[in-house]
Amino acid sequence: MKIVHIIPGSGGTFYCQNCMRDNQLIQSLRRMGHDVTMVPMYLPLNVDVQGIMGDTPVFYGAINVYLKEKLPIFRRAPEWVGRFLDSESLLQFAAKKSGSTRAAGLEEMTMSMLRGEEGRQADELENLIDYLKEHIKPDIVHLSNALLMGLARELKKELGCAVVCSLQDENEWIDPMRHQFQDQVWDLMGERARDIDAFIAASTFYGQKSLEKMNLDPTRIHVVYGGVDFDGYQPASLDLNPPAIGYLCRMNEYFGLGVVVDAFLILKSDPAFKSLKLYVTGGYTNDDKPFINEMKRKLRQAGHEHDVEFWQHFDKQNRIKFLQRLSVLSVPVLVGEAFGAYQVEALAAGVPIVQPNLGGYPEFIEKTGGGVIYEPNDAEHLAAAIKDLLQSPKNLRRLGEQGRTAVLEQYSMQGMAENITSVYKTITS
Repeated sequence: MKIVHIIPGSGGTFYCQNCMRDNQLIQSLRRMGHDVTMVPMYLPLNVDVQGIMGDTPVFYGAINVYLKEKLPIFRRAPEWVGRFLDSESLLQFAAKKSGSTRAAGLEEMTMSMLRGEEGRQADELENLIDYLKEHIKPDIVHLSNALLMGLARELKKELGCAVVCSLQDENEWIDPMRHQFQDQVWDLMGERARDIDAFIAASTFYGQKSLEKMNLDPTRIHVVYGGVDFDGYQPASLDLNPPAIGYLCRMNEYFGLGVVVDAFLILKSDPAFKSLKLYVTGGYTNDDKPFINEMKRKLRQAGHEHDVEFWQHFDKQNRIKFLQRLSVLSVPVLVGEAFGAYQVEALAAGVPIVQPNLGGYPEFIEKTGGGVIYEPNDAEHLAAAIKDLLQSPKNLRRLGEQGRTAVLEQYSMQGMAENITSVYKTITS
């Protein structure tokens, strides 16, 4: 089976769950004998790619697309201008700049992208289709998220292929938009969803949410839980010497880092947790720097800056080392998430998770038994939940052990690849 995965790049500056999922999925599909090509959009893919990119260019280069949206003159620019703007060095530079990975200010461009052949980037779509026609001729095109559905109609028309679309946390892009645009974007997504042959939802929770937001056909939604390549993950000691809280995700307010820092400070005020540590990793963009500096200032003013480490590197090897130092992990995304690959990674290392009663977290913890749920999602209740675990080492280790057993059995990347292949077969047979 010839498969193309179209994936928006993050530039590798932060922990991108979708990038990691898609990179590992492609490797597993290849091991199963499928001919799979990764096609990046907007920005380069750097995290955990491990040499699987080949020489496929970046399509819809972020600088090029932005200028064509904002300045009509660039829609008529010669081809060499586009090639220059799409150069890897410029795209790597763009990935580090403020605004390159947030929706505020890009609402109209998002809608233009969803309009596909009717949008201002129609020539970019033609370039993508020409490349796929000449080099690949796929049986299936798999879109990494629903914000790419504007591509589907022309892909099916010109290539005669089936189109599959993953559903995972599109709201993280839409929620920060100016309010008047949010409903318009969801409506456009609902319209373009008619061009999709099958949807793959990251959890039952998010499948239902997507069905409601986009009025999807429920018969086309397949729940396939995310997987992880477990090579290299070993059980953490959980020896509580010293106890340590971990945070593994993009370092910003939306993903709950502020809640974790405040919970840590609450616990440090208790003499029983004098030795408690906090370890943070997951990267950031320039947009996140003011918030991170504010967190560091807060820790410094409390006199605990030496009890906190911000890990710069978060590739797989460093994530494995990071997890070995933890007692618990918490990523309390303010509105919850569809899934959370960090949960699988933590449990693969036998590290229990402490998550809010939001999104797909309760569903995951119920299936794995590898953590606890708290509510509401604030620092006081997170601190109380962590305190209960750290004061019960036997329960802590029990949760870590049963969580590790569950994810190794149910959340492997190989298992995810097999489940997705089954979906592919249902729409191509």
